[in-house]
Amino acid sequence: MPLHTGPEKPDERPRAVNPFYGEANPVGGMTEAPPQHRLPDGPLPPATAYQLVHDELMLDGNSRLNLATFVTTWMEPQADVLMAECRDKNMIDKDEYPRTAELERRCVAMLADLWNAPDPSAAVGCSTTGSSEACMLAGMALKRRWAKRNADRYPGARPNLVMGINVQVCWEKFCTFWEVEARQVPMEGDRFHLDPQAAAELCDENTIGVVGILGSTFDGSYEPIAELCAVLDEFQERTGLDIPVHVDGASGAMVAPFLDEDLLWDFRLPRVASINTSGHKYGLVYPGVGWALWRSAAELPEELVFRVNYLGGNMPTFALNFSRPGAQVVAQYYTFLRLGREGFRAVQQATRDVAVGLADRVEKLGDFRLLTRGDQLPVFAFTTTTDVTAYDVFDVSRRMRERGWLVPAYTFPANSEDLSALRIVCRNGFSSDLAELFVEDLGRLLPELRRQPNPLTHDKGAATGFHH
Repeated sequence: MPLHTGPEKPDERPRAVNPFYGEANPVGGMTEAPPQHRLPDGPLPPATAYQLVHDELMLDGNSRLNLATFVTTWMEPQADVLMAECRDKNMIDKDEYPRTAELERRCVAMLADLWNAPDPSAAVGCSTTGSSEACMLAGMALKRRWAKRNADRYPGARPNLVMGINVQVCWEKFCTFWEVEARQVPMEGDRFHLDPQAAAELCDENTIGVVGILGSTFDGSYEPIAELCAVLDEFQERTGLDIPVHVDGASGAMVAPFLDEDLLWDFRLPRVASINTSGHKYGLVYPGVGWALWRSAAELPEELVFRVNYLGGNMPTFALNFSRPGAQVVAQYYTFLRLGREGFRAVQQATRDVAVGLADRVEKLGDFRLLTRGDQLPVFAFTTTTDVTAYDVFDVSRRMRERGWLVPAYTFPANSEDLSALRIVCRNGFSSDLAELFVEDLGRLLPELRRQPNPLTHDKGAATGFHH
């Protein structure tokens, strides 16, 4: 979560309250309107408090038109009801809510089967608040396994983790928080993610693992996990060093099993030790829920696992968080039960079809060059063509926001800093009809943009709408 500080100058002005929200007297509610930056002296009627919060939130963007986020913005009404029924259940109290704990266990088993664990009954896993926590847990397991193998040199030797520069920021956080050196493979040319050979060249005796991304947030492309494992197999033959792979499947691990069944990226590859995904992304659940799975108990050091009482027995837990609602886990189980494999395949295929079709329509406008086409993750990135000089992607992002569309514009990292792009994430609920409206709005905007004397965005760092 972002860190917040108090206001530089406290605003003591009372909030404006609609006179109709006075309990009996239409002006009564206005006489005690609360301040904004300190606790009010007394309570408010519930209707007044609700109106104040509700009205301010109207200024938020429309989540359904947010083409920046990967996070689910629509679920069925039945899922809403289940989540409301479970929002008061604490996920950590597994002895008090044994059925919720059982649904979590079933979800882990379903994912182990979906991701082709050699023995699904031997795979271990847990729910998390999202992929960021799941990645932290996976990284901790990698580091602890490396430390045990190198007990004679650690803590003197500094561990490192190899990844592409396109990784989600949670991996940089992991390396900073757990004192691991981040070794990042830069982008080159039209390659916007990790290169397996370059990754292997960064590995040494202090490498705890290599992270492969199944679905880069920059452009929606899959990293070549099978090729990465093959290169690390050759590396082991030459050096004797056995480097495990963690697959960050925050998005792709809930897309590839249904749409790319022949793609090798999961536990079918012996070098893949662990996988994470976000249930609240293409797992089709509201935030926040994620999942972390290990091939077997051997990949998750026992000393990292805590045990809590569960119906008179022991329930193993592995988490950074403690208290959190069980509602999202219940919603994940509902979604698995509701859709099954064929349902997930239909939903994800429809989403990919929208992405591919929309990418094609954007390209045909003539002003844009596609970087990806939405045929892996239902996500595509595009930039302006070289002959477009009157405006840039930041102008497009700003002007589309005026029409309600939230489209991130951002610059690429090291070795590709001169490239700026727009990215569109297609999610369930973003239909072909909405995509048509998006293209129409973009097409109507282009004549105005073409008449600009030059791009109007001077501070591209402040203008970027991309924060993963």
